[in-house]
Order: sequence, then structure tokens, then C-alpha cells
Amino acid sequence: MDLKTTVSRRLPTYRRLLCVTLTLLALGSGAAARADNVTLPDLLIGVTQGFLEFTVEDYLASTQTPGRYEIEVKQLDPRLRMPMCDKELTASLESPAQPIGRVTVKVRCEGASPWTVFVPAQVKLFRDVVVVARPLKRTGIIGFEDVVLRERDISQISQGYLTSVDQAIGQKLTRPVVTDQVITLVHLEQAEVIRKGDQVVISASSGGLNVRMPGEALSNGGMSEQIRVKNLNSNRVIKARVTAPGQVEVAL
Repeated sequence: MDLKTTVSRRLPTYRRLLCVTLTLLALGSGAAARADNVTLPDLLIGVTQGFLEFTVEDYLASTQTPGRYEIEVKQLDPRLRMPMCDKELTASLESPAQPIGRVTVKVRCEGASPWTVFVPAQVKLFRDVVVVARPLKRTGIIGFEDVVLRERDISQISQGYLTSVDQAIGQKLTRPVVTDQVITLVHLEQAEVIRKGDQVVISASSGGLNVRMPGEALSNGGMSEQIRVKNLNSNRVIKARVTAPGQVEVAL
């Protein structure tokens, strides 16, 4: 039996607890879940479903992560027959540490005849992430028209993702990408706005004093990066922070 639940909004804590309790009561007291003093797979699946709904809701609330999720509890062997437990079944997350992606839930009976069953499930978490609007070449600089937000299952993205197009705009691609591809952190590097040999303006300020002087970049640099710059007035080599194309800043 496959159970699949999609939830696209947050439930208050008392309602989530009520949902889990009702699930356990309905399955635990039903004749379909118990037969001949054994615990059938339906009950184990129901316990897992209720536990994951509560756990995922709690995880999203505690991490302040927006999005919607889907839970799919995998099939168990229909021939599975565990002794009926004389205590309430307990459930805990066996792996991974976060209840996202492929998960394993440990359902345990701690009664007179204890037993443990590991139930596999899949938790999909959907968020709006940055994807490519059109094919882009390696070393290309991402512009406003190149990226959009689309809903994707982030449990399948292992290399990081972006949730705002502003995080991608102005960045340089390290590899080619195709339309609708999710932009991950490995696709991006800081675009160089100053290259070695460029003539730059060095700005220095302290309180109400502002000084500007000509300089020459001795290394490449992206926005907010520190680069080596030669002050053409004094011939001194200093370190300055890139603030814009052709502009660097030092502290007095």
C-alpha cells in the first residue's frame, strides 16, 4: 500500500498533534490493522505517515523554511506480521538527520515482546528556486533576463540552490547551462569587474575627509574582493576593496 500526502500550508501545533493522534487511533483500533494478534503493515505505514507529517512541520517551522511538502511512505512486504504490541508504538527518525529526501523511520514496540521495523519513505520539499530562462555559455555573466524563479523539489538538489534572482545576477558561469536548469552554487563564481592592468580610481575616506587618487590594478578582482593596487601618485602598492568597475576603496 502506498500512502502519499501533499501539504501546502502550515498547520498549528495543536492541529498537527491532533492529526497524528487521530491517525494512530484510527489505524490502531481498526480490525484491518490487526488480525490474529499481529500488527499488519497498514498500521506501520500509518504510524510512519503521522510521525513524518509532524516531524516535517516542526522542521520547517524551526528552520523558518517556506515551501510545501509531499510524503510518500514506501510499500512494506504484505506478508510482514509483527506481534501485536501491548504498548503504544513509538517512531523516530533513523536517517538522515533532517527529514528531507529519502528517509528511514524506526517504528518500535517496547512492550512485553519488543520489536523494531524500519520503514522507508520519501519526503519532497518544494521551494521557488532560481532556474535558467535560456541557454547560457560558460564564462557568461548572468543578467536580469537570464534567470527566473520556478518551484522545484530541493530534496533532489545536493549542491546548493538560490532563492532570489539577485543572488545570481552579475555572477559568472563556470559551465554551460540549459533552459530550465536549476542554478546551483557550483555553477557560479564572482565575476571580475577589474582586471590586472586596469586604470582605477582609489578612494579613501575618514570622517568627513574624502581622497581620490589614480591607481593601477595589479590583480583581477570581483565585487567586494581585496586586490593589489599601485598608487600612481606615490608608487606604493596597497590592498584595496573593489566597489565598482574601475573603483576601489581603502580605509584611512
